[in-house]
Amino acid sequence: MSMRLRLFLILVLATGTVWASAVLWTRARTEAHVERVLDTRLSEAARMVASLVADNSIDLEAAAGVVEGGGKETTFATAADYEHRLSCQIWSVEGGLLGQSEGAPDGRLSSSSSGFSTSEVDGQAWRVYTAEDPDLGIRVMVADTMAMRENLVGSIITALVLPAGLVLPALVGLIWISLGQGLAPLDRVARVLSSRSASDLTPLPDEHAASEVQPLIEGLNGLMTRVASARESERTFTAFAAHELKTPLSGLKTQAQVAAMSPDPATKDWALVQIQKAVDRTDRMVRQLLDMAAVEAEVKEADEHPGSIASHLAGVVEDLASLARVKGLALHADLKESCVLQCSRPLLLGIAVRNLLENAFAAAPHGSEVALTMQPVEEGRRCAIRVRDHGPGIPADEVALVTRRFVRGRQAQGTGSGLGLAIVDLAVERLGGRLALGPAEGGGLLAEIVLPCLSGRSGQAMPDLQTSLAS
Repeated sequence: MSMRLRLFLILVLATGTVWASAVLWTRARTEAHVERVLDTRLSEAARMVASLVADNSIDLEAAAGVVEGGGKETTFATAADYEHRLSCQIWSVEGGLLGQSEGAPDGRLSSSSSGFSTSEVDGQAWRVYTAEDPDLGIRVMVADTMAMRENLVGSIITALVLPAGLVLPALVGLIWISLGQGLAPLDRVARVLSSRSASDLTPLPDEHAASEVQPLIEGLNGLMTRVASARESERTFTAFAAHELKTPLSGLKTQAQVAAMSPDPATKDWALVQIQKAVDRTDRMVRQLLDMAAVEAEVKEADEHPGSIASHLAGVVEDLASLARVKGLALHADLKESCVLQCSRPLLLGIAVRNLLENAFAAAPHGSEVALTMQPVEEGRRCAIRVRDHGPGIPADEVALVTRRFVRGRQAQGTGSGLGLAIVDLAVERLGGRLALGPAEGGGLLAEIVLPCLSGRSGQAMPDLQTSLAS
């Protein structure tokens, strides 16, 4: 359902509810007011007839004699405007009918001795006021029919409601037109967006936009800015990845040709060694590209259950122990069950630590040690994971640059792609922590990941995983 139709239905329903409530309230108030007015008229008419009798304007003795003699009852003519509206009867206190108005029913209007009452005479409902005069010994009853009262109230209500009912369709049309005018700024934004191409991410103009629409335009502009930045980052990433993959693939092709054409066994062996290195480099780059994609696709709310850091890192150390042995390095891991992650994400944690260790392996000289340690800091509120090597380190002026994609320091060892620290930095950011790079005491690089913990707690130390190979 469109916003315009939804607002239209809400407004029409609200207007109709208010209109119906006003009609019901008007009817109730009008009916009560008309009842008071007509009751007042009945009482005034009854008192008027009683005063005429008291002033001898009506000869009750003659009227009584006619009734007793069996003659025709005395009747009082009424004005044409009140014909069949007001009926009057005069009764003696003993119960004899002394006189009545024209059109009055044959039966007694009320059995009440005085005051207001409602009765049914000859199948018709009457509202009656009885005025008793003890001195004259008479009861004057003046009444009008309930049907007349209902017709009068209905006429008044019709006169009030009919014009409003005729105006209601016009009001509905005005509501629809007003909604169209009110939602016109949104329609203009929609038209501008629909007319744009998919590549057009320029900000929407908001100089003349309504104040209610400006937050929407600002949100869209912010989204388009982020999308443009992401697209540019993807293009840069794709270009660098293609360039980095092109180099080892070209080397593979060249060395394969050398091995195929060279008759010298030594040359062939050398070419096969170079092919192996190119394959290793390509394999690591592809794995890092997959790691980068996995880190970027990781959702922050992926897993809200706390878990042990040490148990996640033990598997990573075991997987890399053989690589450290091949490179002639000693891998020392000191992992204690003393930290519990606030948000456990084994995938991100494993990717970050593995890339730090692989970078340390590439930088560490043959026969040296690479250490992985973990301990609670800041009174147990955070956990520090440190990887230390004895390589050349990173110059201070390059620390802020090496976490960018495809950026390698001038002292970097081997033929890396410049993705390792970028992956670590992004993964740590997704984990809600921070990455710090600095010189280690005694030389080398100290990389530290600081993550939030649920609590600091003591526990048994994980067994040290240490591999040492002589060069």
